Amino acid sequence: MTDDTAAIAVEGLRKRYGDVQAVDGVTFEVRRGEFYGILGPNGAGKTTTMEMIEGLREPDEGSARLLGQPSWPRDPALLRRIGVQLQASAFFDKLTAREQIHTFAALYGVGTERADAMLESVGLAEKRDVRDNKLSGGQAQRLSIACALVHDPELLFLDEPTTGLDPQARRNLWDLLRQINSAGRTVVLTTHYLDEAETLCDRVAIMDAGRILRVGRPADLVAELGVHNLEDVFLQLTGREYRE
Repeated sequence: MTDDTAAIAVEGLRKRYGDVQAVDGVTFEVRRGEFYGILGPNGAGKTTTMEMIEGLREPDEGSARLLGQPSWPRDPALLRRIGVQLQASAFFDKLTAREQIHTFAALYGVGTERADAMLESVGLAEKRDVRDNKLSGGQAQRLSIACALVHDPELLFLDEPTTGLDPQARRNLWDLLRQINSAGRTVVLTTHYLDEAETLCDRVAIMDAGRILRVGRPADLVAELGVHNLEDVFLQLTGREYRE
């Protein structure tokens, strides 16, 4: 795959913290327009890998290219082409939903009409005057995704977007994520929920102990290993339960 067809090209990423090798030679590619999942338990190296890909941390070794450009050192022109979902704790304090997204829009030089349209697209138009700390968990996640999309990025990173949501809120968010991907954006998702990855992702990379164990379409991995679902795939590859 060339940079013309790869949204992300990662080669030999490594990151060590003291005696801990957090990421150990990670290599993979994400196609443009793909919905790609990075799966693994706590401590697998998912977050550190994502931070290096997004240009938030410098790798000890290896490289990551986004949309054909190196992610490190950080390039403001490249940052305008990617969106990174915020955790609710990263919102500006004491602002309403509308004020939050208007603030993010202003940082990118985007007009308020676009910001208001994004609120409507994620189903929050009626909550525009509600402060973020009064939103439900699902509504706060929708607001964080709207803020990440306000500048119309080509590539969207989502880190555990449905953690802590009730089953109905999770499925409502799945519908939104499908719409975002169907609009032509590349989406990269980390998640603890293997049913979520099976439902949403075109391909997944399964990580453990800082390494990629297997990459493929969920259905292909299940068929290849002769098991019932992705959780069985993970158990067979690692010899332990996913949530240990």
